[in-house]
Amino acid sequence: MAIKFQYNKTSLTNLGKQLKVRQRALPTLKNKESALRMSVIQAKAESERLQNELEEALKTYDYMAGLWTEFEPGLISVQDVKLAVVKVAGVRTPELKEVIYDVKPFDAFAKPMWYSDGVAILKKLAQLGIESEVYTEKSRILEFQRKKTTQKVNLYEKVQIPGYQEAIRKIKRFMEDEENLSKASQKIVKTRHQEEEEEAEA
Repeated sequence: MAIKFQYNKTSLTNLGKQLKVRQRALPTLKNKESALRMSVIQAKAESERLQNELEEALKTYDYMAGLWTEFEPGLISVQDVKLAVVKVAGVRTPELKEVIYDVKPFDAFAKPMWYSDGVAILKKLAQLGIESEVYTEKSRILEFQRKKTTQKVNLYEKVQIPGYQEAIRKIKRFMEDEENLSKASQKIVKTRHQEEEEEAEA
């Protein structure tokens, strides 16, 4: 990225301000990137843990496989999933607050004894599955933001900060050269003027 500048004091001042802004922002960006990296790892681990818990729970209820054929389809369904927004390193992410189920009324006396347990088991399995999905989405959002932050860190650190520093060096060098030339030409003019005065006196 080429930094546009002019060889004057105004440009030098503006570049200095831009450089300071980036130098001050860089440590904050690095901290954000680090926090996001850790949060992504945690969210992925939690999603996997819940997924494994769900698989383990399904295995635990294998012995009931035959009973599920007696279970009334559509007796329980997920009516709503309530999410909250939680900020992680300044990034808005979802967090599961509550799963609202719709359980159709059934006659506990007419149905098998395990029906109530069956409803509780399905609620637990659904909760695990939904929570795992929420954490997967959380890790996806955080990973996307981490990549963007990493790009910004690289842009500041490897492109813009060195670019501004180089431009400032060039302007300073140019202004120094200009000043030296000006002093040298003033000296020449002064010397010539003295010589002319001396000749006129002679």
